[in-house]
Amino acid sequence: MSALAFVLVLTAALSHATWNVLAHGASRSGTPFLWWGALASTVLWAGAIPATGGLGTGTLGAFALGVLVSGALHVAYMVVLQHGYRVGNLSTVYATARGSGPFLSVIASMILFAERPSPIALLGVAVVIAGIVGIGLIDRPGGPGAGLPASSQRRRVDPGVAFGLLTGVAIATYTIWDAHSVRAFGLSPVAFMVGTTAVQVPAYALALRGRWSETLALGRAQWPRILAFGVLSPLSYILVLEAVQIAPVALVAPLREVSVVLVSLFGALVLHEGRPRRRIAAAAVVLVGIVLLAA
Repeated sequence: MSALAFVLVLTAALSHATWNVLAHGASRSGTPFLWWGALASTVLWAGAIPATGGLGTGTLGAFALGVLVSGALHVAYMVVLQHGYRVGNLSTVYATARGSGPFLSVIASMILFAERPSPIALLGVAVVIAGIVGIGLIDRPGGPGAGLPASSQRRRVDPGVAFGLLTGVAIATYTIWDAHSVRAFGLSPVAFMVGTTAVQVPAYALALRGRWSETLALGRAQWPRILAFGVLSPLSYILVLEAVQIAPVALVAPLREVSVVLVSLFGALVLHEGRPRRRIAAAAVVLVGIVLLAA
């Protein structure tokens, strides 16, 4: 991976972690926050399109196809993720999704894009994914069947794992499609991101039927966090889209998940969440993977 791509992805991870920390609490409101976030992202970044190459070299038809599919995939990702959080343990869903998503992205990019990362880079990918999964499992509570006899627990399929894997599939799918769109169609990352978030606004609006009073109240109470999301969340993804144009998706996808480590360390060192030593140890594992990727 080139130095420029490495810096782009790490900066993207830092931006992603920052907006997660700033939006902590407000994002738990679910769809109302997602609607405000998509709207803020679209409005705040639309003005940057003329200064960043317009739509890019692609045609209007290619742009429309790219953003419509991407917007639908991102909405599907959020629907599956939130349903997983409702039926399974949060940490189980999160760890499974964040571990399987980059893994599937690596496999898909090697098959579809014929990418061939070096053995050392692939080892770094494996170490990063292992550390991310470890972070997700640190706080894993007893599952829905924890009070059942051991024999019953063994027979029960953890829905958190199932929906975590589905979320991972969604992550891999939109990652591969978005990389293909900006590469093959020659689209500008900024315009592509704005188009994608614009598609999500009406999609989330359909899910807000009967909840507009709650949504407007959230906007009034949490507008600073919504603005932070509107600036930093698109920035983090724009940097990733820039990186996939000059680096293999097989390396970019796992490395962007460093944001998970940063948020976990913030939780341990600032919010004083439980088991800080294990969090730091898991972060150290990811750091080793990053060094291998950089090499």
